[in-house]
Amino acid sequence: MQLFYNPSIDKNTHEITFDKIESRHVIKVLRKKEGDHIYLTNGKGDLFHCKISIANDKKCLISVVNIEQKKQHRKYYLHLAIAPTKNNDRLEWFLEKATEIGIDEITPIICDNSERKFIKLERLKKIIISAMKQSLKFHLPKLNEVVTLSEFLKHNQTQGKYIAHCVENEKQLMKDVLLPQESSTILIGPEGDFSFSEIEKSLQKGYTPITLGEARLRTETAALVSVMNVSFINQ
Repeated sequence: MQLFYNPSIDKNTHEITFDKIESRHVIKVLRKKEGDHIYLTNGKGDLFHCKISIANDKKCLISVVNIEQKKQHRKYYLHLAIAPTKNNDRLEWFLEKATEIGIDEITPIICDNSERKFIKLERLKKIIISAMKQSLKFHLPKLNEVVTLSEFLKHNQTQGKYIAHCVENEKQLMKDVLLPQESSTILIGPEGDFSFSEIEKSLQKGYTPITLGEARLRTETAALVSVMNVSFINQ
């Protein structure tokens, strides 16, 4: 199945016109013609079965034949707050893989030791959309605006709250504290780790300190291991 994405379509949509870029991709690259089927999602759990009405490489028109509601099979909600990596490619890699595995919400956080404090959200959204389509998922993870960790701690409230850090103190293995079907938030710090002050503030806000094992992991690796741990716990 070749999956396309259009956030503006809903159950009242009967026809969709692709823009010039997508029209060319459908007609010239995929070699689709009138009467062929196309599949779209709005990233909200809907799968639109469509048929090409006008096979024009500049303005391809498709008609909705059927709408199928795709339920979210995962019974948990995962929100991961991650400090942007110095190398932007590593953050993009994480977002791609996390979307494939299963994640609901991502918030980039600026920390005391952050080396990168600016990211291009639009590019990251494209990475997530591409990963959603490639992995044939129908729920698009939410990517939030960049905020400071202090600001994030003021507003975020979930069932389980965890902070993964490298400071030597009392911590539990992540796999030992995660609960199945739990709505959880996990904090992943920058290359230089969270500062002592940030760790203390997080603990005061009810975050549980966790470790991902003995190895010292890169930011994006720690984030992906966290996503995988949550996925395994919920198998």
